[in-house]
Amino acid sequence: MATTNGVYVGWRMLGTEADGVAFNVYRNGVRLNGSPITTSTNWQDTAGSAGARYTVTAVVNGVEQPASAAAAVWNQQHMTVKLQRPAGGTTPDGVAYDYSPNDVSVGDVDGDGDYELIVKWDPSNAKDNSQSGYTGNVFVDAYRLDGTRLWRIDLGRNIRAGAHYTQFIVYDLDGDGKAEVAMKTGDGTVDGTGVVIGSATADHRNSTGYILSGPEFLTVFNGATGKALASTAFVPERGKVSSWGDSYGNRVDRFLAGVAYVDGQRPSLIMSRGYYTRAVVTAWDWRGGKLASRWTFDSDKGYTAYRGQGAHSLVIADVNGDGKDDVVFGAATIDSSGKGLYSTGLGHGDALHVSDFDPSRPGKEVMMVHEEPGSYGAHGIEMHDAATGKILWSLPGGGTDVGRGVAMDVDARYPGAESWASVGGLTSAKGQQISVNHPPRINFGVYWDGDFLRELLDGTTIDKWNPGTEKLERQLTASTFGAASNNTTKSTPGVSADLFGDWREEVIWRNANNTELLIFTTTIPTNERLRTLMHDTQYRSAIANQNSAYNQPPNPSFFLGAGMAKPPQPKVYEASPATAK
Repeated sequence: MATTNGVYVGWRMLGTEADGVAFNVYRNGVRLNGSPITTSTNWQDTAGSAGARYTVTAVVNGVEQPASAAAAVWNQQHMTVKLQRPAGGTTPDGVAYDYSPNDVSVGDVDGDGDYELIVKWDPSNAKDNSQSGYTGNVFVDAYRLDGTRLWRIDLGRNIRAGAHYTQFIVYDLDGDGKAEVAMKTGDGTVDGTGVVIGSATADHRNSTGYILSGPEFLTVFNGATGKALASTAFVPERGKVSSWGDSYGNRVDRFLAGVAYVDGQRPSLIMSRGYYTRAVVTAWDWRGGKLASRWTFDSDKGYTAYRGQGAHSLVIADVNGDGKDDVVFGAATIDSSGKGLYSTGLGHGDALHVSDFDPSRPGKEVMMVHEEPGSYGAHGIEMHDAATGKILWSLPGGGTDVGRGVAMDVDARYPGAESWASVGGLTSAKGQQISVNHPPRINFGVYWDGDFLRELLDGTTIDKWNPGTEKLERQLTASTFGAASNNTTKSTPGVSADLFGDWREEVIWRNANNTELLIFTTTIPTNERLRTLMHDTQYRSAIANQNSAYNQPPNPSFFLGAGMAKPPQPKVYEASPATAK
């Protein structure tokens, strides 16, 4: 990236590379560093120019490896990806609507080593499940970084638009080196090649705009072409709508999704329905061109304590250290085998975070806020042991719906991650109150500047919390460049992830006129070195399901913060065509 001080160059340290790897940086074939670089994965070339080309080589045991592909210089701090905006329309009751790009996911759909962008287009009349009314169709597109559109899937009139209806997973599910795309579909869904799934003429919308009848499918699409590869009946079927908690169609259509290495070796697709009352979670394998059920967890089948415990998101993490991923389903956790591990009984909540937030104790922790005082009692904000559900500390919720809460390291004076919520002050990893004041941002976090503390991402701004002054210090105002956030008060980006360069994260926003994606990256040099976060499977899984319902910031499996220990080398699952069988 061009900066006021030359050119900033960043590169990845891969999860497959040993601790001793070093790097050389070249501009137009001329090496810039005197001795191999061992303490960072970035370089500030003060003599660099916009027309230069840069390559990086790894040095392993003193032997220089082949050079990377040459990288051109971005002329600004963000990359622009032009989109093809769908035409608007009119609902059966005469309401006009248009489109904006909402959630974004990433995956290498063609196996060339570069991420493609999968974009969900929401109509302007998208609805929360609690709201009646027709919506426009949902579209899902795939784009290369140069703006080339690979395909468009039209989910059709029988998939309602809104944050809780379409959760799409972009991941290499069979290990052939190319990402698939999986999501719930219905009659009239049109794949990326123009083929219709189910009935092309069926219209299951009722007079209030809800879709409470008709078949439902789970479909796996080819990530490079958008072709539907396989469809099966969605599990569970909706059955009697009122059995999910209401008769008008709110709770029956609450869906979540994820991807998990439940056998410790290969990824499985995780899909779920319901969390206010009954909750059903399923694991599916995509192998050899076939979609097969691995297991189904149903709270109505021997797990009544797990009813009503889900959140508006789920987290995939190995909570008990057995090398297999579990599903943290809000206030309850489901083991990798599909059996219930524990339920705290504290009930539904809007925010959920899992990582090693307290590195002084073994294992991982779950930080969650809760909605219903009748369920959470004295534990409106709490942190519990991710393996057992034991409450480690909690704060009262004041008898209210604690609607927001986050956990991240923003204060180096206290070990581990700090937590705060829409109720109460700032709390240490041990539950100690640091201050009655907390950062005024309770949304996303992003690793942006040169230290291991996390910055605060909200709307189109990135800020750093100054613990001494208890004030925010602005790092980026992306709206200056035309960026806009999504989901009204949630104010979320399309996606935030470690996409390029070193271990720090990029942020993708739509632009305000809904015709482009803007990918922002940091240009702040750092002397800290970590392997790319995308090779940590918990973090990578969090990117895959960041689009699910209420988007949440991704966390790695290890503590990432001030004073952190060197994380272990990750277990990287390398793809090959043979493993797809």
